[in-house]
Amino acid sequence: MGAEEGSNPPPPQAAPVARPQPITPAEFISWKQRKDAEEAARKAEAARKREADIASGAVQMNGRELFKHEPWVFDNDIY
Repeated sequence: MGAEEGSNPPPPQAAPVARPQPITPAEFISWKQRKDAEEAARKAEAARKREADIASGAVQMNGRELFKHEPWVFDNDIY
């Protein structure tokens, strides 16, 4: 039993990736702003496409979209 334990070598460790220079706070902020802008653009495009699909009748509205759309409210009604 003791021989079996010693015969199994430990799994290879991943070599740490050495960065030539750590990033500065300004570089991080720039990267974060760029990443957030890309995500916002991607979400806006998806929302625009969903609205177009709903308008064309390709996709049905879900409950939240129907509630936000408020088709039962008419602006020209006077009580």
